[in-house]
Amino acid sequence: MINDKIRVIVVDDHDLIREGLNRIISFEEDLIICGEFRNGEELLNNINEYDPDVILLDINMPGKNGIETLKTLKILYPNIKIVMLTVENDRKTIMESIDIGADAYILKESAGSEIVNAIRNVYLDEKYIDKSLIKAMFLDIKNDVMWKNKEIESLKLLTNRELNILYEISKGLKNKEIAEKLFLSEKTVKNYITSIFKKIEVEDRVQATIYALRNNVADFYNDKLNNENKMLKK
Repeated sequence: MINDKIRVIVVDDHDLIREGLNRIISFEEDLIICGEFRNGEELLNNINEYDPDVILLDINMPGKNGIETLKTLKILYPNIKIVMLTVENDRKTIMESIDIGADAYILKESAGSEIVNAIRNVYLDEKYIDKSLIKAMFLDIKNDVMWKNKEIESLKLLTNRELNILYEISKGLKNKEIAEKLFLSEKTVKNYITSIFKKIEVEDRVQATIYALRNNVADFYNDKLNNENKMLKK
């Protein structure tokens, strides 16, 4: 039934991109393109007629660009999920989009499966970011000494269990998967995640993943365990 499908709007000034996205989504039984627009103005002038669940939004468009459109959408339509679909892979653009409230950030060159996964994840109130973008962000800021020092201090606040869970989050595991892997209840995992986010000062799983990767949480966790074991043997 159409009513059961995730309704998607595509906003991009390139006909070829819109056609490609339409083709990708047409193969998915649970997704449907309900509207297509060339820029932010067209979208905002007509959005009420389409009732979308998710919007695929290009950043570089003539007139009202993606960032400006995102700001307006988050004010007027906070419940609609926004996937930023772009060629931009610099940290500033990514972080600006995330700070404004983008629910996902995907490169146009990403595989169709990546785009489809992003749509489904944000529809379920989860954040999503292309893994290649996370790596690019990590490389871009790894030499930022002041940022690094601040984050290392917050990393030290995490318990061994919290470090373990943060690492699993960075691998893309959901709460249920983490709970099964660590033999915990989902409620316990959720409580740990709330504590983790507060300590490292992030708001969602995307920011937590970025934090974990750029601070090599796995290595930090293993080093901490090794040091504790050495102390016990003395």
